[in-house]
Amino acid sequence: MSAGVAALRKFARRAPEAAERCELCGAAIPAGHEHLVDPSKRELKCACGACAVLFPGLEGARFLRVRPRAELLADLRFSDEQWDALHIPVGLAFFFRSSAAGRVVAFYPSPAGATESLVGLEAWAAIERENPGLLQLEPDVEALLVHRVGNAREHYRVSIDRCYRLVGLVRLHWRGFSGGAEAQEEIGRFFAGLRGARA
Repeated sequence: MSAGVAALRKFARRAPEAAERCELCGAAIPAGHEHLVDPSKRELKCACGACAVLFPGLEGARFLRVRPRAELLADLRFSDEQWDALHIPVGLAFFFRSSAAGRVVAFYPSPAGATESLVGLEAWAAIERENPGLLQLEPDVEALLVHRVGNAREHYRVSIDRCYRLVGLVRLHWRGFSGGAEAQEEIGRFFAGLRGARA
């Protein structure tokens, strides 16, 4: 038996990578699986379709179903002055109405994970007055995702799981003070995916 054939057989016998599991019932789930959010803990849970349909999004429920969404808000009015008034130290952030906190909260991706930034009520109210559509964001499960890195001035209405996916990318790939080329490439790919998304 040639060394090449032996190597191929050894590769073929390797155990498959462990599949992701539903965090409610333990069933194997595909890469594009659904998510549930725990509003009190602001945590996402991976879910199979059968478990996800058990949580239709009723107010006060322990878990809320997160329905995939990514929509570029090309007409959103959000000036540099309004951004500065929010005092967020980086050019990436997401905002959502937290039912547990009873207000809009803001987080930005960092090497340590999702970092909360206090939102001034007056500053946010001014943004909502100019953009009443923001009042339609579903509490806990939808967010305004802002991308203002470099010359970018993009705003998206997205499902909250997409925000935490961005947080995970930053945490995984960030290197040094500026992040490094790999992190910037991953962030660029993430937003390119959002621009091409239809959900």
